[in-house]
Amino acid sequence: MSFLAKFQQVAKETGVKATAFGNQVAREVQEGSQKTLTGFKLENECTKSAKILQSFLADPNHPESALNSIPREVLARAKGFAIFTVLKAGFVWSGKAGSGVVIARLDDGTWSAPSCIATGGVGFGLQIGADLSEFVVVLNSSEAVAAFAKGGNVTIGGQLGAAAGPIGVGGAVNTALSTRPAPMYTYSKSKGLFAGVSLEGTVLIERKDANEAFYGQAIPAVDLLSGKVPPPEAASALYETIEAAEGIDESGLPDQAYVVPDGTLGEQAPLSTSATAASPAKGDKLFDAGAH
Repeated sequence: MSFLAKFQQVAKETGVKATAFGNQVAREVQEGSQKTLTGFKLENECTKSAKILQSFLADPNHPESALNSIPREVLARAKGFAIFTVLKAGFVWSGKAGSGVVIARLDDGTWSAPSCIATGGVGFGLQIGADLSEFVVVLNSSEAVAAFAKGGNVTIGGQLGAAAGPIGVGGAVNTALSTRPAPMYTYSKSKGLFAGVSLEGTVLIERKDANEAFYGQAIPAVDLLSGKVPPPEAASALYETIEAAEGIDESGLPDQAYVVPDGTLGEQAPLSTSATAASPAKGDKLFDAGAH
């Protein structure tokens, strides 16, 4: 057998093995995603979400931490939050699964009972090992809350536009909020650092089964997020985390704000206090709902 023929035979065998391996990984990833999506409980998701949100917000005992946190002004304007984690894993074939909760601010300023959400899927691409990312999506409008309340699926950047949210304090934050408004601000962390992880196209689904298991009956998300159900004790840490961050004293802190460029980890693109200079910085991608 010639060298070329041997090479072709080895390549063929390698391709068959790679395909079989890819199919096996895809099946395992899909099965793992399904197990993840069916195995969580709302009370555990509330506890997890409180810890996640706390890591994105300023520490009341260390006001200077506000310089690298979701701004207090963003919290004050928020109509709701979607908080969740996403685990991506695989080799060649990749899969992701995530879970969390969504809450809404009621007319009296208090917070609604939480509704369970989840995401998952299988794809093809270079993904070696596993990566866990944490996300906080700030719902800035009643329309954004309604998208989660009506049940079914919510596509980030599809049904409603989303932008990378500002981080920090001062006039640059206020300028960004007034000149670059968006129905949703997205924040993400990976390995403990703010990350420019795109959520564009991510589909979040209402977990009706998990809600029913916790509340003892089938309750639609619209009833949970509109205040028809009293907020449960299981979510108290989540509410307390928001309240503590809203009371941070930012006086004396320097005027400093930035966004994390898309596709980066721990990098900063400073925001300006000038309205004319407050257009999205390089990598600060604004998702266009009309493009999907």
